[in-house]
Parts: sequence; structure tokens; C-alpha cells
Amino acid sequence: MHIGIAADHGGFELKAQLTAALKEAGHEVEDFGAYELVKGDDYPDFVVPLAQAVAKGTIVRGLAICGSGVGACVAANKVAGVRAALIADSFSAHQGVEDDDMNVMCLGGQVTGYAESWELVQTFLAAHFQQDERFQRRLQKVAALELR
Repeated sequence: MHIGIAADHGGFELKAQLTAALKEAGHEVEDFGAYELVKGDDYPDFVVPLAQAVAKGTIVRGLAICGSGVGACVAANKVAGVRAALIADSFSAHQGVEDDDMNVMCLGGQVTGYAESWELVQTFLAAHFQQDERFQRRLQKVAALELR
């Protein structure tokens, strides 16, 4: 699977660890930065290009990481076509995809450790959107908000 990943200084170390694990698992990983640890860099500079690639379909799923995951989630959701969520449990990691077609998972590099993050990432990537009419109806309502 073609995965995109981005992080600011708060998620830089976790991004490096997850990138290595994803590649070892056979995924194609596109890194949207940061490419070096710079204290005080800004998560939108990395998360927005990742989110745009997901929205265009050049990346199948995205991982956005900042210190808490909140800022990355806020920024990603400003891009039309992106459905991002801050994930801290395995139920939400799969349910967000199955019911809500989540395409960007956000993590807090300062609050979620590597082992738990890797488990969440694997769950997220293994999940598939369920094509139930009710889920599609809800997504259409969300997509309509992006046209306002």
C-alpha cells in the first residue's frame, strides 16, 4: 500500500520509527517531512501536503503526527476530501475506516509510544470501508459541507 507520513518536531522520532516499520512490512512510504529535527517547526507545513496527496488519491492512506496529534488532525481536516481523526485506541483505528472512510490517521508523538502506535497503524491499514448505505449517506452529508 502507498502510505504517506508527515510530522513536525513533536512527532519526528515516531515518524522515523513508523517509516522504518512500514517499509519493513512491505509498504511504499512517501515522507512529507520534516526531514530533520527542527524545534519550533510548524505541523501545517508537512501535514497539509500529505493531506492534499491523500485527497488527490496519489496516497492511499496518510499518517500525520505532531506532539499531541490534535494540530495535525485540525490541519488535515481543512483539506477537502480528507477524513482525519486523532486515534488512541484500536477500535477507533478500524471503526473510523469501516464506518467513516477515514483516510488520515493522526497520532500524538509525545503521548502515544511506538509500540502502541505501530499496533494502531497496522489496524488502520488493515481496515476497509464498509459500503453500507447508511455509511455512504453520512459521507455524502459530510462531503456536502465541503462545498459550502
